[in-house]
Amino acid sequence: MVVARALKTLAGKRAEQHDLAEIDAFELFSAMLDGGVGELELGATLAALAMKPLAPTEIAGYRRALQARLNRLSAPAGARTVVIPSYGGAQSQPNLMPLLAMMLARFGVPVLVHGPLEAQGRVPSAAVFRELGVLPCASLKDAQSALDTSRLAFVPTALLSPALAQMLALRARLGFANCAHHVARLADPFGGEALKLVPVGDDAEEHSFAAALALQHEHALLFHGTEGEAYADPLQRPAITYFRPGEQATLFGGEAMHAAAHPLHLGHVPGQAEAKRAACWITLALGGKVSMPPPMANLLACCLYGAGVAQDFHQSKALVAVRAHGHAAA
Repeated sequence: MVVARALKTLAGKRAEQHDLAEIDAFELFSAMLDGGVGELELGATLAALAMKPLAPTEIAGYRRALQARLNRLSAPAGARTVVIPSYGGAQSQPNLMPLLAMMLARFGVPVLVHGPLEAQGRVPSAAVFRELGVLPCASLKDAQSALDTSRLAFVPTALLSPALAQMLALRARLGFANCAHHVARLADPFGGEALKLVPVGDDAEEHSFAAALALQHEHALLFHGTEGEAYADPLQRPAITYFRPGEQATLFGGEAMHAAAHPLHLGHVPGQAEAKRAACWITLALGGKVSMPPPMANLLACCLYGAGVAQDFHQSKALVAVRAHGHAAA
């Protein structure tokens, strides 16, 4: 019944009928995750959803359904835990998200990265982490131990939500991403207490996610990601918006950078997405032998501020300038 009602709404003739209400999105995604939708109906629904932009009400409903079904972890004491989704995979340039995660861990911030072990022909973050000696957690107990001791855990999606992982895997059969790929970015196994990094791919998606995040009264950083991954493009500073209960603020405005004048243009960052090359460069950056790109330093400063490491944003930028072996966040 819920599927038929959703399909009728999605196929409506009037524009206002095309978006699902929050309660309908919640019930629909709940049924999907609970295995209550047959294969034919599931395929038809996912196809109908993929033909339209996400609405804030739909994002909110999907996210509420997922949160109610996520396996939970306990946030370590101290700084607010940062949750980083990894569902894009590198395609044309190296994935530098592991650098951000490992820098945060060095500052004492607990970091949980979640995502699949494969990336549909792309280079997954799991492969880069593996080259850096960070292996996927085999159980929730291992994940909790890694957070408490090393401050960094890569948790496969299947550990947090087997049902979500199954929906993500449908991409190989259907040939397109589905709503699970979008809502996975908002997963928080700490009951809404973490700082979520929320990468978006375009302005329309940014608008929808911003409206949804404003309703959640939680902590999140919203910005344009790189090839679907949660890190700032080294050659272009994205706008970064910080959401916290009852407030949102733009910490950095977006600004294109001139590649010819940028140190990365000299070849310091590998020009391919290959995991081993990305890991080698990240190792150099962690050792202070190459500079962290300014957009990455900016995002790191925002994370430190959102995690509560610094009392104010100016202090977080100063911490990055002193300890990140790179440019100050300007």
